[in-house]
Amino acid sequence: MKTKGFKVTLAAFLMVGALAACGKDGASNDSGSGSKEEVSGTLTAAGSTALQPLAEEAANGITEKYPNLSVTVQGGGSGTGVNQVASGAVDIGNSDVPAADKIEDKSKADKLVDTKVAGIGFALVVNKDVKVESLTKEQIQKIFSGEIKNWKEVGGNDEKINVINRPASSGTRATFEKTLMGDAKVNDSVGTAQDSNGAVEQSVNSTPGAVSYLAMSYLIGDKKESLKMLNIDGVEPTTENIVSKKYPFWSYEYMITNGEPKDGAKEYIDYVAGKDFAKQVEDMGYIPMTEFEK
Repeated sequence: MKTKGFKVTLAAFLMVGALAACGKDGASNDSGSGSKEEVSGTLTAAGSTALQPLAEEAANGITEKYPNLSVTVQGGGSGTGVNQVASGAVDIGNSDVPAADKIEDKSKADKLVDTKVAGIGFALVVNKDVKVESLTKEQIQKIFSGEIKNWKEVGGNDEKINVINRPASSGTRATFEKTLMGDAKVNDSVGTAQDSNGAVEQSVNSTPGAVSYLAMSYLIGDKKESLKMLNIDGVEPTTENIVSKKYPFWSYEYMITNGEPKDGAKEYIDYVAGKDFAKQVEDMGYIPMTEFEK
């Protein structure tokens, strides 16, 4: 009997030890505690070039909080980000629009989770020789649909309008179409297309009579001085006018995951949208989520 009792006791002891070990392993995968030791690994994010600078800045900042977490950020456009995260090619898809607006395989749409991390304004930009200060929505629609072709038709000089568009995969273009174009269609046969903010800036600067649109986060510092921004219906593109809904051309920035974000991805996304990073968000020309909560 003593031998049998010893076996039962030993088995119980081993079971308790196994359960304790399981509990320890489970905790190491739980990032909810925020421990530096528990948040680790490598994340990849791709997509919106408008969001890319902020995502890169946050990738650098998060390593100070979690030294064992590495985040790599690439561009490619919102459509690329949405569809790459849907296919599992990246951990996070960066986008200027909700995933449903850009997903190609609609059967995967329900699995994607959009998290708002910031707001972003966009501005119509023109070559400095253009003598126009503001355009109405109707004028913008007619210019980008190809109906208005000369600046004199909207109060400017007798000069050809050179439209510079963004490609169909661009989230910036999707926002432009949603907020400004209404039922009018962008005429892609008018002018040219550029696939990044930098390429748009160069084209507008070097092309007389050029008009395009850029993220306000790109129009800071020297770049703000190199391009001329237009008001829309007389309203200036500012954070105050965006938050108060007076200025129409803006969107939220999204970080999209396949399922609810967890572990390192959750910590990174929460960091981008959180109060501790809000000052950097504002300094880089974006709108912190805290501004929309006031």
